[in-house]
Amino acid sequence: MYIVIAGAGRLGLILGKKLKEDNHQVCLIDKSETLCNKLASEIQDVLIIRGDATYPDILQQAKIEKADVCVSATSTDEDNIIICYLAKELFGVKRTVARVNDPKHIPLYKYMEVDNPVDSTSIIARVVEEEASFTDVMSLLSIKKGRLSIVRIDIPQTSPVANKALKDISLPHNSVLVSILRGPDIIIPYGSTVILPGDEVIAAALIDVEKELLKALIGKI
Repeated sequence: MYIVIAGAGRLGLILGKKLKEDNHQVCLIDKSETLCNKLASEIQDVLIIRGDATYPDILQQAKIEKADVCVSATSTDEDNIIICYLAKELFGVKRTVARVNDPKHIPLYKYMEVDNPVDSTSIIARVVEEEASFTDVMSLLSIKKGRLSIVRIDIPQTSPVANKALKDISLPHNSVLVSILRGPDIIIPYGSTVILPGDEVIAAALIDVEKELLKALIGKI
C-alpha cells in the first residue's frame, strides 16, 4: 500500500518506520525543516516533504491521490481533522486515520467522517477499567468504526449460564456467541451446546449491548 503520514513527530516516525519495514510505500510530511532533514538521514526510500499538510498543494506534492490510506498524526486536532477531510473529499483517499489529542473532540472527528479516530487516552482508560473490573473479560477487537465489539469471556463457576444449553440461555438482542474454547478444543456453538465453567467464550455484540452481554454471561458486573 501507499500510505501518507502527516506529522513526523515521535508517533509518525515510529509508524513510518514500521510500515516501511512491512514493505509499504510511505510518505512523511512535516512542517519542521530540521526534522525533515533528520528523517532524510535516518530513513531510506521514504518520500519526505516539508510543509503544512493542511494545504492542498502540499498534499499534492505527496501524491496523496494515489494513497490507499492517509494518517494524520499531528499534535493538533484541528489540523488532523482538516487533513483527513481534504484527503477524502478533495483527493478521494478511501481510508483516513487520525490521532486524537483531546477526547472531547471525538464527536467532531466523527462528524467530519474521519474513518478511524484513534484516541489513546480512552484506550488506556478502558484497559485500566477492564483490569480493575472485568478480570475475566478481554476486548479483542472493535470494528465498523467502533460499533461492533469482539470479546473473550472466561465463564466462572458462578456464571448464570454455567452448565446450561445455549437454547436455554437468553442473550441480548444484537449479540451472538461465535465460539467456545475448551482446553485444546474449539467448539462452534449450537442450540444443544452446553456452556461449562472454565470455558472461554468468544462473543460479538453491538457496543450498545456489550455490558448487557457480559452481565448475561458472567453475572453481576
